[in-house]
Order: sequence, then structure tokens, then C-alpha cells
Amino acid sequence: MKIAIYRKEHFNAAHRLHNPEWPADKNEEIFGKCNNPNYHGHNYDLVVKLAGPIDPETGYVYDMKRLKNVIKENVTSKFDHKNLNLDVNEFKKLNPTAENIAVVIWNILREKIEIKYDLTVRLYETERNFVEFSGD
Repeated sequence: MKIAIYRKEHFNAAHRLHNPEWPADKNEEIFGKCNNPNYHGHNYDLVVKLAGPIDPETGYVYDMKRLKNVIKENVTSKFDHKNLNLDVNEFKKLNPTAENIAVVIWNILREKIEIKYDLTVRLYETERNFVEFSGD
């Protein structure tokens, strides 16, 4: 039997969507306002889902306080109030789209959370636009 738990966190970050291999007009066509050379920002909502069995001793799937700390120490402290393109090593050569941000976050958390837990990252870039990655 598996049950899922969820932790929601929040961070603010700036980024620019840009492919350096393309000419300016193609970047503008594909990325529009998101290609602003002066960057733009989002108020991201991050939902981390862990699924696994309930521990018979604690009654938990995973201690929520521990999950909160893992996310804070490894993701939000690294991304919050940062320019993703300039300040976060993972995006020095990777376009910081919502899709790529979610995969980077998943990889960071996967290293910190035991493999016995199914891990899913859902990232809201806006209230209406979000992505989800489960490592598949």
C-alpha cells in the first residue's frame, strides 16, 4: 500500500528564456516577452509529492518537517530571489524554462530523498501554467 504526501513551497526568481544558438529574431519569435534581455520574474509555487508506505512505527510516509527542511536547504535557499540564468550553476548552460527548472529540482531532491519513495515535482510558473516531472 502506498500513500502520497505533498509539501508546497514558494520562491521568487528571475530568468530569461534564450537560445544563444539562434538569432535575435528567432528568440523573440519563440520566447516573446520571456526573452527580455533585462530578465523578468515569477512567483513560483513548488509542490513536492512523495509516495510510499506508511511507517508502522511513526504513522508517517515521510516526516513533513524533514521534507520541508530538505526542500528549503537544497532548493528554495538556492533559487529564491535569484536570477536563475546568472546565479544558479545548473542554468549557466541550460535554458531555465519551467520544464527544465522542474527537472533540475527533481534531480536535486532525488539525491537527498531515498529511492524507496516515488518523487514528483510540480512547478507553477503562474496560477495557470505549471509543469510536472516524476523522473520518467
